[in-house]
Amino acid sequence: MPKTTHALKPSAGLLAAALLILAPATATARNLVIFVADGLRAHSVTPQTAPALAAVRTEGVDFQNSHSLYPTVTTPNASAIATGHLLGDTGDFGNTIWVRQPFPPPYGSAVAGIEDDDMQALLNGRYGGDFLGETTLLEAARARGFATAAIGKHGPTAIQDVTSRDGAGTIVIDDATGGGGDGAGIPLAVDVAAAIKAAGLAAAPPDRGLNGWGGAYNMAGARVANVEQQDWFTAVATRVLLPRFKAQGRPFVLLFWSRDPDGTQHDQGDSLNTLEPGINGPTSRAAIRNASNDLQALRDSLKALGLEADTDIVVTADHGFSTMSRESQTSPAAKLRYRDVKPGFLPQGFLAIDLAKALGLPLFDASGAAVRPEQGFSPRRGALLGADPTHPAIAIAPNGGSTLIYLPGPDAAALAPRVVEALTSQDYTGAIFVNDALGAIPGALPMSRIGLIGSARTPQPSIVVAFKSFSTGCADPEMCGVEVADSSQQQGQGIHGSFSRADTHNFMAAVGPDFKQGFIDTAPVSNADWANTLAKVLGLKLSDNGQLRGRVMAEALAGGGPAPQAHALTLRSETAANGFVTVLDYQEAAGSTYYDAAGMPGRTLGLRP
Repeated sequence: MPKTTHALKPSAGLLAAALLILAPATATARNLVIFVADGLRAHSVTPQTAPALAAVRTEGVDFQNSHSLYPTVTTPNASAIATGHLLGDTGDFGNTIWVRQPFPPPYGSAVAGIEDDDMQALLNGRYGGDFLGETTLLEAARARGFATAAIGKHGPTAIQDVTSRDGAGTIVIDDATGGGGDGAGIPLAVDVAAAIKAAGLAAAPPDRGLNGWGGAYNMAGARVANVEQQDWFTAVATRVLLPRFKAQGRPFVLLFWSRDPDGTQHDQGDSLNTLEPGINGPTSRAAIRNASNDLQALRDSLKALGLEADTDIVVTADHGFSTMSRESQTSPAAKLRYRDVKPGFLPQGFLAIDLAKALGLPLFDASGAAVRPEQGFSPRRGALLGADPTHPAIAIAPNGGSTLIYLPGPDAAALAPRVVEALTSQDYTGAIFVNDALGAIPGALPMSRIGLIGSARTPQPSIVVAFKSFSTGCADPEMCGVEVADSSQQQGQGIHGSFSRADTHNFMAAVGPDFKQGFIDTAPVSNADWANTLAKVLGLKLSDNGQLRGRVMAEALAGGGPAPQAHALTLRSETAANGFVTVLDYQEAAGSTYYDAAGMPGRTLGLRP
C-alpha cells in the first residue's frame, strides 16, 4: 500500500440581541460578492470571449494554478466553497450519493440527488440537522450581523447556508423560488417578495425555455444560452438585493451562482454524436459570454450604489468541463440495443450493467425495479445489484465522469477486489480509489489520498471510479478534453466529473480592496481555500469538526507575502495483474494538497509524462 500523507441554535430573541452586539462597524467592514460561474474552464476566458471575467483576473488576482475538488461535480464543490472543507468532511461526495435507507415519495430511493432544495432538507433531517456537518461562510457571516443572500442555480445555491431554510435568515432565491419549478423552494420573507414585485419583476424566475432542451440521440439540443432565466436573477440581485443591503447600512455577503456556462454546455446542440466542436461551438461560447455579462451587471450596480470601494469580488467555477464520449470497445452494455441510444454507444447505466454481468448479480434501478438490458432497458439515476434490492450487495450512484460504488453488505472486503478486477478490464476505466477500510487492492489507490476520508456524516463510498479522458488533439488539450461518462447527455454534449485536468482546472480570480492588484498567483489553490481566505478577510470563525481544511490564500491578500513554494509529486498504485495502474499527480503547498489528475497513463488527460 502506498505511503499516506496528510493534508443548538439560540432563540430568535437572543439571536437578534447577539446580532446587535456582534455586528461589525459598517465604516470599516467589507462587503463580499461571490460569483460562481458553473463549469467555467480556466482557459476559456479571454478579453474577447468574456470581458468582465477577464477584467477581474487582470485587475486583481489571477489564480493560474487553480483546482476543483474531485469528484469534479457541482454540489461537492459547492460544499467546499461554502465550508472550506474537503469532501471527506462535508460528506457531499457527488451530485448523487447513496444514503442506505430510501426517502419517502416522491423520491422513493436511497440514491439521493443533492441538486435539490427539498432533498437537502431531507438530508439535514437524517444527519443531525446539517448534513454537511460544518459551518458555512454565509452562516458565520449571518451570525455576525452581515446581511446574507444566495441567488442562482437550484441546488448549490441553497447549500451555501444549508440550515437556513425558513426565509428568516439568509435570503435564498433559485429556480424553485415562488413556485418556479424544481420543488417547493425555500420561502421568501414577505418584504423580500414585495420588493421583487415593486421592482416590476415576476414573482418566480422563468424556466430555461429552449435552453433546457437537451435533445435526444437523434435530435440536436439547445442552440441558445440561458439568458432569460439569468436575466431575472441578475435583475433581482441588482434591483432588489444590493439596494436593500445599501439601505440597511450593514455589510453583506452575496453569492450569485450562474448556471451558465454549465447548463448550456451540457445541453448544447452544436455537436450531436461528434466530438468536435464539442463544447467549443457557438452555443457554449454564448453561455460563457452570458455569465460574463451577469458579472458585469453586478459590478455596474455596486459602482452605481457607491459600494464598489468597500466590496471584494471573488469569481470561481465549481469545476472545469469536457465533451462527452459514449464509446467503448470492451463494454458488454455497448453491444446491446436500446430504444433511445445510438447503436454501438454506451447507454446510461452502463457501469451497472457491466458489473452485474461480470459478477453474476441481478440488476435493479434505484427504486428497486428489475432492469433487463437484453430487452433494451438500462438503469437511470443509479442502480442496485444483488438478489434483494432492499439489501443490495452493491449500490451505484453515477456522477457523470465518475461513479460512486457502495458495498453495504457484510462481505464488502471480499467483494471489493472482484469489483476492482472487473473495472480494470474495461477500456473506459481511468482511475480507481478504494476506501481505506477495505485494504490495499492492486490497481487502486486509497481514498484518503484524495481527501475523501474524514468526518463525513453521510455514508462513505467503498469505491470511486473515474472514467477515461483524452483530448481530440488541439493545441491546448484542456480546451478539447473528452471523457466517457454515465449521464443523460449525448456524445458531443458537455460533461464533467472525471479526474482529468480539463475538469479539475477551474477558473478562479479575485478583485477588491483586500486583494492584491495585477497579481499572478502561481501557487496551487482550490475551491476549499475560498471560505478560509474570505473568513479571514471578514473576521469570521469557521468550524473545525473535521480536519480536512483548505488554506488561507495569504499570498493573494493585500500586504501578503510571495506565493508559497509548491512541490509536484506523483503516486502510483500497485499494478493489477492485467497491468492496470492508477497514477495520481498532485501538488503540495503551505501544508495543503492539491490534486491535478489521476488515472491510467494513456487514459487520463493531464497526467505528467
